[in-house]
Amino acid sequence: MSEPGAVSPIRSGYQRVLPPLGDLRRLRGSTHLIERHARAYRHMWLVFASGVAEPLFYLLSIGIGLGVLVGKVPGPDGSLVPYREFVAPGLLAVSAMNGAMYDSTFNVFFRLKYEKLYDAVLSTPVGPFEIALGEIGWALLRGAVYAVAFTMVMTVMGLISSWWALLAVPVAVLTGFAFAAFGMAGTTFMKSWQDFDYVMLISLPLFLFSATFYPLSVYPRAVRAVVEWTPLYQGVTLLRDLVLGDPGWDLLWRAAYLAVMGVAGLLLAARRIAKLLLV
Repeated sequence: MSEPGAVSPIRSGYQRVLPPLGDLRRLRGSTHLIERHARAYRHMWLVFASGVAEPLFYLLSIGIGLGVLVGKVPGPDGSLVPYREFVAPGLLAVSAMNGAMYDSTFNVFFRLKYEKLYDAVLSTPVGPFEIALGEIGWALLRGAVYAVAFTMVMTVMGLISSWWALLAVPVAVLTGFAFAAFGMAGTTFMKSWQDFDYVMLISLPLFLFSATFYPLSVYPRAVRAVVEWTPLYQGVTLLRDLVLGDPGWDLLWRAAYLAVMGVAGLLLAARRIAKLLLV
């Protein structure tokens, strides 16, 4: 039997990962980690800003160049829309996914395995949950910058046709949250740089087969059934329906899908950091 007043090891470990509800003020440690990353990127702002270039090039080459040949395609409500207006929201979702996922995988792996940043952070009052929250928060901040820049380009090019597009940036950040948390949780299981082949194995098919470039109706029925449950497809559908002005009630459960994915990834990442470093 344990002594009266003794703290259960299970409870103690749980509190080390997730701060008690009455001690949420400790979560400000995650903001210190975000500030640290912002200072580190002061002299690497070109690297920070380069993430918006890839989807922008795709928009200019495929959405506009190829769009002249494609013409119009069915939009969310079945009416025909110019191909560039169809592709732009999908590329915004891809930008959110890539920016968040790459920052929370490659960079987190380096800090975890080589820089030993988290070992130093855990020697302070900052805990694993704050580390996970700070890393994901930084990825979201970076993704938000990309989303704002991309949305501004869409506006200048006349690719936004509804006031619902005001929700495009928050939805892009929500999409980034899901992938950043999932990416960080997965990174904690990686042993070497070769394991990042799995990141490409996941992100590339999502990029190509999440109705980013083509309506879902063009896929075979079996493929369509799989695509409809992929996380990027939820982000693409959310952004496309909002930007083209055809929101429906189904967008609520799609947003909930991404939110649950993000929270689950955040908790798993915090637990894995505690298991790897607090031994």
